[in-house]
Amino acid sequence: MFEFTLQHIDATTGARVGSLATPHGVVETPAFMPVGTQGTVKGLTIEQLRATGAQMVLGNTYHLALRPGADVVEALGGLHRFSGWDGPILTDSGGFQIFSLAANAKITEEKAVFRSHIDGRLFELSPERAIRIQEQLGSDIAMVLDHVVALPAEAEAVRDAMERSVRWAARCKAAARRGNQAQFAIVQGGLDEGQRVWCAEQLAALDFPGYAIGGLSVGETPAEMYRVLDFTTPAMPKEKPRYLMGVGRPIDIVEAIARGVDMFDCVMPTRNGRNALAFTNAGPVRLRNAKYEREERPLEADCPCPACKHSLAFLRHLFMAGEMTGPILVSIHNLTFYQRVVRAARDAIRRGRYAEFLADRRAIWSANGVESAENGTEDAAGGDMLDETTAQ
Repeated sequence: MFEFTLQHIDATTGARVGSLATPHGVVETPAFMPVGTQGTVKGLTIEQLRATGAQMVLGNTYHLALRPGADVVEALGGLHRFSGWDGPILTDSGGFQIFSLAANAKITEEKAVFRSHIDGRLFELSPERAIRIQEQLGSDIAMVLDHVVALPAEAEAVRDAMERSVRWAARCKAAARRGNQAQFAIVQGGLDEGQRVWCAEQLAALDFPGYAIGGLSVGETPAEMYRVLDFTTPAMPKEKPRYLMGVGRPIDIVEAIARGVDMFDCVMPTRNGRNALAFTNAGPVRLRNAKYEREERPLEADCPCPACKHSLAFLRHLFMAGEMTGPILVSIHNLTFYQRVVRAARDAIRRGRYAEFLADRRAIWSANGVESAENGTEDAAGGDMLDETTAQ
């Protein structure tokens, strides 16, 4: 049902190529997963999503438990049938909502209790309930429930959350009832090497099918994140897939791949797409800029997406006129761009040229500002943690 095959490791970096077999298909890694928090990637049909090259999508336990309800999704055949996406699905446990709603949350050893962002009703999430909901949703991969804290944070708070995450992971594993759903554990520990390594070792001893790195892109600098990856990934099981949660600037993805990460997700492509920022290999294009008013060239001549069949002038017009087609087209383009990045990374690893690929991406993206876009993840309301106007 579930098997990860490590095919090749780059000789000069930690970059890896592999394949992840799931009940709903095989995913080539490194892979980027579009975020479909509420069972849909914002603005896109299933056919449009497939056309971007996406292999696996992400859904969220908390959001789907509130609307339409896990019982409803289960009664309608599970999330695959309900959404129409027949490829692999990974569901987040709701742990990030504990973080994003921390001001109104009470966390005990037993569970987290917080209020719904929809109607204010109390919502309880224990490790057992998080797994039960994900089993009702029927995802291929279920994330364990973890405790995330914002960075920077007091060392004691980081340690407490990390140790609780390990205990909750064991409870999630014990709660599993479906044989066709894999669980991924989540390594926490803030920016501390000793805590990250200890957490990775404790979770490895529990023998999960896969492992994630959580608690990053929550306030630390990119340099700090790369440093954490430098000492965390070597402590994770080599033969299991490694997933960096919620991190998705293009430069961060290629840097993390060099450090041995296999899987990624982020709302950046669609969030920025809805706000008139398009990613290209030559740098970001801010489509509301007046200089594109009469520009006849496309975003990228070699991109196969439908947005690139139009001129920059037309795409700008759609945003200036408030037409919904603009955000849809640029979201499609951005997701296609991300899939092209990881596909090129896989090719470079196979050819033993990942160090050159990484140096090339660093040089071009640093010179042209791709790295200036911010990471982002979705908040409790299914929107974006970051102010969307920053993407203009």
